[in-house]
This record gives sequence, structure tokens and C-alpha cells, in this order.
Amino acid sequence: MNLKSTLTQLREPVTMALDQLRSNKLRSGLTILGIVIGVTTVIAISSVINGLNKSVSDMVSSMGTNVIWIFRFPVIGVRPTTEMLTRKQLTYDDAMALKALPHVVGVVPSLRYQNFDWGSGNVVAKYGKNKSENVSLEGTTADNPEVYDLTLTQGRYFSQREEDHADNVVVLGHDTAEDLFGQENAIGKEINANGSFYTVIGVQDKVKSAFGGGGRNAEDNILHMPISTFKKVHPEVLDYWISAKFDDQKNKGIVEDEIREMLRRRRHVKNDADDNFAIFGADSITRLWSQITGSLFLLMFGLSAVGLLVGGVGVMNIMLVSVTERTREIGVRKAIGANRRTILLQFTLEAMTLCALGGLVGVLVGSGIGLLLGLVLSSSVSLMWVVLAFLISCSIGLLFGIYPAFKAASLNPIEALRYE
Repeated sequence: MNLKSTLTQLREPVTMALDQLRSNKLRSGLTILGIVIGVTTVIAISSVINGLNKSVSDMVSSMGTNVIWIFRFPVIGVRPTTEMLTRKQLTYDDAMALKALPHVVGVVPSLRYQNFDWGSGNVVAKYGKNKSENVSLEGTTADNPEVYDLTLTQGRYFSQREEDHADNVVVLGHDTAEDLFGQENAIGKEINANGSFYTVIGVQDKVKSAFGGGGRNAEDNILHMPISTFKKVHPEVLDYWISAKFDDQKNKGIVEDEIREMLRRRRHVKNDADDNFAIFGADSITRLWSQITGSLFLLMFGLSAVGLLVGGVGVMNIMLVSVTERTREIGVRKAIGANRRTILLQFTLEAMTLCALGGLVGVLVGSGIGLLLGLVLSSSVSLMWVVLAFLISCSIGLLFGIYPAFKAASLNPIEALRYE
């Protein structure tokens, strides 16, 4: 059998399937609706997951892959126990001691005050008639830009001298600056934050968010000030968060061991006791996110499987009806020489064509939804999932079309010709 005759055999059942689709538009549309829903679900959810994965990866990279965080208990992917919550706090001196470690190139201790209870104690920053609510106050050191590779759109970060003198200077987050000054230059202006006055010396660039799209990122609604200044305003906040930047990713394990050894010694942890602090890095966020997206993938699989199963049952049902309606046609075809294989191929390809059309519509609708979702949150249509969803829809046609095709191919031509 040459290539031309093979293509002819394949084209004929596809053409017949399209004729059936055109002659029974409503029935065919309802038949492939489950396929459309299943494929749309796969494309839409995979687009959101793909976009969020990229956003989380970018966010983690912006935090610095060479940064280790130390706190008195783990805060990523773990619910703190009572023992963790009652641990003694890390200190400023603990942070300064870590600077002596050989592979550590920068250490930043920080304190933060934030109150998101609207209208009841939340931090409000004001400039003239403009204000920004729910602002976070962060006290940090002059090394912060180097550790986190911060970018400023205006001005500069505070210096060691301003830190030593506890000067009332602040670097504004992107959204805070926008609320207070719009497009106006903020440098040198004096703002009021909960009754204290500060001179603006810098404005930070927008921080990457894992969720993109609209909405505000809490890290963009913030006032950075020298840690000594922060202690004047909020002496009650003593829970230090320590960030340590190391020289090379290959030394990460060594750095973690050195930090652990030093802090255990400083915090008088017994040899047989567990750490009373937590060390973690950007990879902790990645691992947690992988667990979340794994659950989302299972949800996507479950929802799409239901839609595809319904679609497959619909295709099988309509193909069985088609076999019954075309029994005499099948008998005629067999009488003039069509063999069992030809009939089997014809009806199988008809089922696959129906599902392929449903898959194509699902891909178009799902891709459109994925692109629209990109306007409000991170979403990116994945070519791999588009191709995979389309192939799955074709496979559904093969899986659920094979029985009706086998039934058609097994008809006795004499009995088929008698059928009315």
C-alpha cells in the first residue's frame, strides 16, 4: 500500500466525520462539550501554575540565592509549636558575631513593626493631604542594599553615620512613595508616620511579587529606617530577623554549619539538645511552593479528568448511535469490498476527529482564559500543556471510540443490508 492510498484511506473517514458534525451540529456540539471543558480546565489551570512558578522563581532570585535567614523559629511551611514561640529572641550582637565567619560577606539584623488592623493602630504615613495606610516600619542597617541587592529609583540608602546617630531618615517603598508623592520627587521631603517625623532620603524600586497582576505587595508599602532610629520609636519590638549573605553557592552547607555552631555556642545550647533557632534560605520557599503546586496539579488533574471522562462517554454514546443509524451504509460498504479493518479505521478516526475538534476548541478557549488571567495575576500559557491537552483529547477519541468502531466492523453484511 503506497503513501497516496494510505492518505486517501485516512482522509475519507475524517471527511465523513466532518459531514456528520455539520449535519448534526447541536448533537455534535453537546457530544464534545465534555472534551472542551476538560481541555479548557487543563490549559487554564496549567497557565496559572506556570505563571506563578515563574513569578516565585523571579521573586526568590530577587531575594538573593546566596542569602540565609535566621530566626528563632521556622516561618516557612511550618506551624510553630509552643516551644518554638517561647524561645528566647536573637540579638543584635548575634548578628554582628556572624560577620566574623569566613564565607559570610554581609549580615543584616532587622526589626519590623506592622499592624494590619484597619482603623485600629495601623501605621499611617502622611505628607500634606496625602496618606498611605497599613505601612510596615522596618529598622535595618546600612548593609541592607548590599545583602539584598536593592535598587533605588530616587536618592540613596542611609549611611553608617546616620545609623550611629539614630537620625530620623527613611527610605520609602515604591507604593508608599506613590501614595504620598505621586510623580513628585520625594527626596528631602518630611513625612509623618504615626506622630514621628522623618526626612525621605531614598525611594526603593518595586519589589517582585509572586502573584503579579494587580493588587499591592506588602514589601512595597514600607518605611526603611536605621535600626537605631527604629528602637527609639518602637523599643518594645525585640524579635530580630537576621539575614546573612555568603560568597558562593557551593559554600552554602559550610556556612549553615558555621552559623549553627556559632549560634548554639552563643545561645548555650547543650550538645544533645536541638537548635533553639531556625536557619533557612530561598530554597525553603521553592520547596513549599512545589508542595502547593503539586496539590494544584492534582486538583487540575481531577477536574479535567471528570470533564474528559464525561466527554469520552458522550463520544462513545454518539458513536454507538451513529453505528445504529448507519447500519445499512456499513452493510453496503462491506458488500462492495470494504474489509473489517477499513470499517474499524473509519469509525475510530471519526471518534478521534470529534475529540480533536473538541480539543482544538478547548485549547483556544483555555488559552484565551489563560491570557485574560494574566491581567489580574501571574499566568503564562504553556506550549507543552497545550500540546499535551490536545493529544489527550485525541487519545480520548481513540479510547472511547474503539468499542463503537469494533461493533461496526463486526456487523454481518447480510444482516446489515436487511436493517431498516
